[in-house]
Amino acid sequence: MNILGRRSLGRLATVGVAAAMLAGAAAGPLRAAPPADTFVMAKDISDIITLDPAEVFEFSGGEMIAQIYDRLMWFEPDNMSKLVCGVCESYEVSEDGKTITFAMREGMAFESGNPVTAEDVVYSLRRVVKLNKTPSFIVTQFGWTPENVDDLVRVEDGKAVVEITEEFSPALVLNALSAGVASIVDMKTVEEHATDGDMGYAWLKNNSAGSGPFKLQTWKANELVSMTANEDFRSGAPGVKRAIVRHVAEPAAQRLMIEKGDIDLARDLTPDMVAALEGDDSVKVQTDAKAALIYMAGNQDNEILGNPKVMEAIRYLVDYKGMADSFLKGQFKVHQAAWPEGMWAGYNETPYTLNVEKAKELLAEAGYPDGFEIEMDTLNQSPYPEIAQAVQATLSQAGIQVSITTAEGKTLWPMYRARKHSLILAQWSPDYTDPHSNLDAFAHNPDNSPEAKLTGVLAWRNAWMDEDMNAMVVEARNEKDVDTREQQYFDIQKKLQAEGPYAIMFQQTEQAVMRAEVEGFVSGPTFDLIYYRTVSK
Repeated sequence: MNILGRRSLGRLATVGVAAAMLAGAAAGPLRAAPPADTFVMAKDISDIITLDPAEVFEFSGGEMIAQIYDRLMWFEPDNMSKLVCGVCESYEVSEDGKTITFAMREGMAFESGNPVTAEDVVYSLRRVVKLNKTPSFIVTQFGWTPENVDDLVRVEDGKAVVEITEEFSPALVLNALSAGVASIVDMKTVEEHATDGDMGYAWLKNNSAGSGPFKLQTWKANELVSMTANEDFRSGAPGVKRAIVRHVAEPAAQRLMIEKGDIDLARDLTPDMVAALEGDDSVKVQTDAKAALIYMAGNQDNEILGNPKVMEAIRYLVDYKGMADSFLKGQFKVHQAAWPEGMWAGYNETPYTLNVEKAKELLAEAGYPDGFEIEMDTLNQSPYPEIAQAVQATLSQAGIQVSITTAEGKTLWPMYRARKHSLILAQWSPDYTDPHSNLDAFAHNPDNSPEAKLTGVLAWRNAWMDEDMNAMVVEARNEKDVDTREQQYFDIQKKLQAEGPYAIMFQQTEQAVMRAEVEGFVSGPTFDLIYYRTVSK
């Protein structure tokens, strides 16, 4: 893992000014309105470290591959509640629920011109398992290993067949196959660029081999992602011929660009900036409920944070309502469960409020009546430094002295996955729309050893394992009855609130500010259900 390059909070003001100046300079070529056939968006995309769908596990990277690649299963932009076929025409589930057979659509092609076939589907899924990068757990949970995947994922009579060895609900399996890691790559093109048997791994970091609505033109780290329309996309050509995502880290720079008309859409404006644009007829605000959660987590390898009473005290030292009603207003709401409100099995109880006296009692019981010193890592982009400062202030009321360090996502996430943190303030969004996606991550840790390297599992990242919780997650995963399964997920979330190493705080509501002429931008609940192909101007 990369060593965390840290940026002190004290430098934020200086860095912010410099970044704004640089962003303005970088935007120089776009000092006129983007052409009618080009969609230009400003967003902080510093977290992109790869564009290989077998490895992408960051928010911005997931959003990009959703534009470039198609999948077996999909949620269409006009109905986010219904899972449908993507590259498949239909599917059939065996009587025992352990084998799913996918018949392919006719006439589809990759950006290379190669046809999309069942062989490409099988190759793509096998590739994920064999490369074994962070998001591979989404499919390896079905019992697939590098040793058996060639037998379990196969082509039969021109159809793609997947066989699972674990007791999973078929609905859960289909949902998981809609995740970004299940994107379908062009087998022939990827293998043409393979080096030393790496299945195109080195090449796909910076190139694309998909059949999605857009083709990757350029990715320049911390600068831009540029894509051109795939005119032959299966559901029709996108509404624009080109999509450009510009890396603009500073909200103030994004605001200036949207007001001047240099961009079509700004994604990261602060609530006060959005409010200040009221009455400006040249722009409009689109608000979308998101599934992303902001939480704190304590590494249980840390002697202090490993005491459950300490984490409980921390949960009582957060001014949830105060933050939601002030600098987070309009963009985040209080939410304290590991599965978002508004989605099936969402648990909406909020048992924690700011209660300093209660926290002091818990700290005394834990053996820290005078508090302690601790480091907190978080992202360097708004609103994370602001949240960190607010939490720093309330924790200090109970004697907990917090030292804050910030970093870009590309350095923060590898550090987190290597368990090199103490207290972390972070964000999590589901990989697919079944509650198992989040609860498997927050609550299920079958092997807590450092050697396990279950980097996609938050429980493992925080060195936390609870055998009762493990059993509850597996039981809910396997349950076929919908009502029973929902109650099981309620029970898991309630137990996790009380006993897990987390303080879950907020659920996102995204405010995207766009020029008045922009239509059709679809921002679904998760980071990979965002659609550029529907945009028109």
